Amino acid sequence: MKKYDYLIVGAGLFGAVFAHEATRRGKTCLVIDKRGHIGGNIYTEEVEGIQVHRYGAHIFHTSRKQVWDYINQFAEFNHFVNSPIAVYKDELYNLPFNMNTFHQLWGVRTPAEAKAKIQEQIARMHITHPKNLEEQALALVGQDVYEKLVEGYTRKQWGRECKDLPAFIIKRLPLRYTYDNNYFKDPYQGIPKGGYTRIVKKLLEGVQVCLNTDFFANREELTAQADKVLFTGMIDEFYDYCYGELEYRSLRFETEVLDMGNYQGNAVVNYTDYEVPYTRIIEHKHFEFGTQPKTVITREYPAAWEKGKEPYYPVNDPKNSELFDKYERRALEEKNVIFGGRLGMYRYMDMDQVIEEALSLAETELTYEEP
Repeated sequence: MKKYDYLIVGAGLFGAVFAHEATRRGKTCLVIDKRGHIGGNIYTEEVEGIQVHRYGAHIFHTSRKQVWDYINQFAEFNHFVNSPIAVYKDELYNLPFNMNTFHQLWGVRTPAEAKAKIQEQIARMHITHPKNLEEQALALVGQDVYEKLVEGYTRKQWGRECKDLPAFIIKRLPLRYTYDNNYFKDPYQGIPKGGYTRIVKKLLEGVQVCLNTDFFANREELTAQADKVLFTGMIDEFYDYCYGELEYRSLRFETEVLDMGNYQGNAVVNYTDYEVPYTRIIEHKHFEFGTQPKTVITREYPAAWEKGKEPYYPVNDPKNSELFDKYERRALEEKNVIFGGRLGMYRYMDMDQVIEEALSLAETELTYEEP
């Protein structure tokens, strides 16, 4: 006899939402995670009374009302709006690219002036069929925006020259001709009061959870305990890299507590100059408008991924997409294994997309089961 209906590998957002929905429908779940905490990459922990985003800034935003209503069952959200600042050498710019940015760049004050300046720069390039990311970005925003706000940041993020990156990575670079620093256009935005870990804890109420548990070290024993497996780790690792390794980008975080009330005056400050090794500094207290006497900052360094490092971003270029197709075809043949989440589906997803995918899987997997 199997002890559980589902073994869920990964206690992140995808696994927790699915476990919650399965439990609500009377199914039994065992959730395991190799880390010593629940929440995956949205894990937050309290330091000096501040909720610290351990694995980078996570700002909830969505246009999907049903997703917003769903997540609000588990937390009260504040009204935080992401308005990052960009630092290029000794210059400061507002993001996203909007009239404040254009005024800072060129002193222009009207949308017509800004459009004319950008079109003039684009026309000088004579780029009709962009062959790489650099040409694509120049054809979209012109030289000044590209050189000061795109090039260095992108090189750091991807670990390659922009000329060596495919054009499709930047399908569009939104230019907003309003004085609006709101980074996301989504109508629903905010940060959960008290951090994300509380949400995952509520999602996993009534669910058996085992932390510090490596699926691959106890694969047969763990799999034998459940009728089905939901795997949210790396799909290529699940199949022992039989078709080859998929590529990922990794991150390294340096976090420190500072004996001051306010370090940079903003939650997120991007460093777009290539010479600065980190891409951004996060000051966590500003996500919840904190007034604590101390502050906590995190510098975020992009890194090449290799086995043993944490994978954060799939590299969805044609070569990796073709390789993933092989794994996906094999996965579709599985009767008792389902893949989900950013790593299992080898797809970059925001939190609202993760929730939507997990709810969709729960709907198809749990509602239409044969009697």
